Amino acid sequence: MKNAIYNKNHIENIMNNLRRLKLRHLETFVEVARQSSISRAASVLHLSQPAVTRTIRELESIIGKPLVEKDGRGIRISHYGEIFLRHAGSSLAAARNGLNAVSALTMNDGPPVRIGALPTVSATIVPAAVAKYLDAGMRSRLLIVTGENRVLLNQLRNGELDLVMGRLPAPESMQGLIFEPLYKEEVVFAVRAGHPLTGQSQMSIAALNDYPVLVPSQASIIRPFVDRLFIEQGITEPRHIVETVSDSFGRAFLHGRNAIWIISRGVVAAELASGEFDILPIDTSSTLGSVGLNIRADGDLSSAAEFLADLLRAEAGAASQ
Repeated sequence: MKNAIYNKNHIENIMNNLRRLKLRHLETFVEVARQSSISRAASVLHLSQPAVTRTIRELESIIGKPLVEKDGRGIRISHYGEIFLRHAGSSLAAARNGLNAVSALTMNDGPPVRIGALPTVSATIVPAAVAKYLDAGMRSRLLIVTGENRVLLNQLRNGELDLVMGRLPAPESMQGLIFEPLYKEEVVFAVRAGHPLTGQSQMSIAALNDYPVLVPSQASIIRPFVDRLFIEQGITEPRHIVETVSDSFGRAFLHGRNAIWIISRGVVAAELASGEFDILPIDTSSTLGSVGLNIRADGDLSSAAEFLADLLRAEAGAASQ
């Protein structure tokens, strides 16, 4: 019990000291150690000697140990100071590198950022992230590519793309790649507002036989989910189907006809929010799947690509709430 209390108090003391520690403390101490002189360090830092001395005393108060000792007319770094110096120097270098990396994002024209995006994120998450990327003053050019999941993953694997965002691929497609799940999404049966089948509390999938049904093509990543759903509902496929991977065609076809579009919810999120489209009350919970980022397992992202990836993560988090 006493050890637990001691450990808790020890951790609290460390956290309190970290809150008091400032970058100027590290910068001043590292320079004093480098110059082995308060006066020379003050000259390099463009500070007065009393200011440098005061900063060192503040740091010693935070650490709780003497870091600098008198050595004749000069000074030397104490044993505690030598230990702290190794960590202070690397921390200061990391902070400077971070500042330089952020500065370079908006000051230099770096390599282009190449993103592969499936339709489910092309309509919502990617546009919002790209807008924030541009608003941040990023200079690296963006290339947004859409297409079949298999093609995009091959381009990613070959180094033609930096990121691919979409549904979790099949295991056999993930060689050399890493998938980072961000949220889950299901397939829906979308129709125009006022469709004859809307307004029902529940319905059988057999009712689809009376209407044209748009389904994803065989190469689509969500097609296996759709086929499985048909089997669960006791049918092979609707009578009047049209295979398409074109979301622009799907939107245009639904607006003027009593058609049904089987598609990922994200593709029609805007139309559902505006009331243009509605969803038929068919249980599609078995189609729920992860949506996220695919990156190469052996590839490092550029600073600009990592910045955009963070924006995509943030937008995905907001969309899933």
